[in-house]
Amino acid sequence: MRGRDTHLGGSELSHAQFELLIELDERGELPAGELAVAARLTPATVTQMLDHLADCGHVERVRSDTDRRVVVSRLTPSGRSKIEAKRRAWEDRWIQALDGVSARDLRAATRVLQRLGAMFDEVPDDDVAGGSSEAPQAASQSRPRAP
Repeated sequence: MRGRDTHLGGSELSHAQFELLIELDERGELPAGELAVAARLTPATVTQMLDHLADCGHVERVRSDTDRRVVVSRLTPSGRSKIEAKRRAWEDRWIQALDGVSARDLRAATRVLQRLGAMFDEVPDDDVAGGSSEAPQAASQSRPRAP
């Protein structure tokens, strides 16, 4: 997903590019390297994405006030407007999607999502690298078998 996210045309923004804008909005101006770490992308990918965002007028690159050797990216008013518009659009989508869902069902869904989130947060490093085969076996044993 992320590789192709750098190649959208025109003023269209990918999800990953939008995430960079959000990082800059929440954390302020950042060097590309720090932004890459925060976004879990390579510095080269972030630089390419920042080129597109700068061309669209959503970010600007300037020398750091504290260290003139460092170039930082910061959100422009256009970038901030893009974030606000996207958030409004998503808020409208959430309202429509959840219309008619009871508060009780929303609380239950919240509990389930919190448990799933905790499960992903607790994945041991050896499981990610393929070091443990216990989880897939347990999961396959709990699935119903086809007749």
